[in-house]
Amino acid sequence: MARNKRLFNKGQLLELDIRDVAFGGKGIAKVPTEDGDFTVFVPNAIAGQKVMARVSLCKRRHAEARIAQVLERAPHEVEVPYQPIPGAPYITLSLDDQRALKERTTLDVYRRIGEMPDIDQFYEGWVASPDAFHYRNKMEYSFAAIGRSPDADPAADFGDGFHLGFKARGTWWAVEDLEGDSGLFDPAMESLLPALRSRCEATGLPAWHAPRREGFFRFLVVRRSLSADRLLVNLVTTSHGLERFDAADFGAWLAEQLGDRLAGFIHTLNDDTGERVEAREGASTLIRGVDHVVEALHGLSFEIRMKSFFQTNPRCAERLYAQVLAYAFEDPIPNVAAPDPVTMDLFCGTGTIAQLLARNGATRVVGVDLIEEAIVDARRSAERNGLDGLEFHAADVGKFLLEHPGYTGRIGTIVLDPPRSGISPKSLRKVIRLRARRLVYVSCNPATQARDLTTLREAGYALRKFKLVDQFPHTAHVEAVALLELEDGAVEGTEGMAEIAAS
Repeated sequence: MARNKRLFNKGQLLELDIRDVAFGGKGIAKVPTEDGDFTVFVPNAIAGQKVMARVSLCKRRHAEARIAQVLERAPHEVEVPYQPIPGAPYITLSLDDQRALKERTTLDVYRRIGEMPDIDQFYEGWVASPDAFHYRNKMEYSFAAIGRSPDADPAADFGDGFHLGFKARGTWWAVEDLEGDSGLFDPAMESLLPALRSRCEATGLPAWHAPRREGFFRFLVVRRSLSADRLLVNLVTTSHGLERFDAADFGAWLAEQLGDRLAGFIHTLNDDTGERVEAREGASTLIRGVDHVVEALHGLSFEIRMKSFFQTNPRCAERLYAQVLAYAFEDPIPNVAAPDPVTMDLFCGTGTIAQLLARNGATRVVGVDLIEEAIVDARRSAERNGLDGLEFHAADVGKFLLEHPGYTGRIGTIVLDPPRSGISPKSLRKVIRLRARRLVYVSCNPATQARDLTTLREAGYALRKFKLVDQFPHTAHVEAVALLELEDGAVEGTEGMAEIAAS
């Protein structure tokens, strides 16, 4: 008999055995019922674990739950000398085990969503991160009036106090203090956090109380340049009690602790009640030093500010970009009508790929991104690097292509590097209408790339090859770089293009 009501209530705690893991790190558990096994998905779980998980969503056919406590570790987990944090759920798995899991689940996504049962013949292999630990160049920490220390009983309730670290598993309102090295970011900076927390607490100003949506200290954001070994620190507070906070004195203390490593200190006001660092309204003030760090990739220099998008793992990004260049310049591009074809870098961010394309032989490169600050950084970096033949536009990609129809038929290669949500259907149709002979599609979410590949295939673009890139060790994330080329005879008027044009 079909189940006519939901099996579990939101917030209910379940003890679950994780049997397997699906794409995106969703652990799979089964709960026996009179109607058969009921599936519960548990993000960031490891096969073989026994967990206590809190139900976040329950439907008639499945439920989702977030880990509240790991009751038993999987037999193949290993010990690591770092404080466990929710942002590194797989840090207790060997790198070989992580790779096997990511390859298996990701290739399955291409088979299912991309409708490519033969995907293995196009897969060229795995690109590992050169640094397995301490690879991140940016980290966001949260202040909270509710939380606990890392050595507290994970089954115990959270307490009131002054906390700084990461949101505790399964919560949006409580923080577990970071007392030392997480294994992902700068060890010296993270070892400083307990003293920084004490100094903030000594001001008498409260940490953010998320349920009440009140408090003063909210976030600490740190950017790091790996090549220059410099840190840019942003303290985010509300304005409530601002007259009691001496930002200059806090900046001086940071300089004493970090020395020459401190590139700059910024104080940002955020009175929004949402749990985001960036405020809709609110000023950022440079208190000390400069407002950026400089990172080097493939011999080029890039200025990075707090709001700039930049690859979080720069050393692995070098390998990612090397693969992009290999695909972009692999062979002469067939059947390009224009004598001097344009190369486009769409969703270009700070223009890293565009500049590498220009330095490696592309004579005219057009970069487009919606974030104006990123485009400013791109132009400044291109000037710093002495590169010509580049133009950058701060615009929505879809609108830009619509407003510049003159590029149609003149483009040799388009590099696409969209956000996790992928390319919107309308923007993808505009890209297709340009009829570029070659597409290099960089994706931080293979599921959306697999979805887009079906549309591109209908429009005449054939997948030639692709690789997976481990940009974020110890997480479920994996990136992909794919090479597609327009097949001979694939012109407007084919069935696929007719459907696209009609939509």
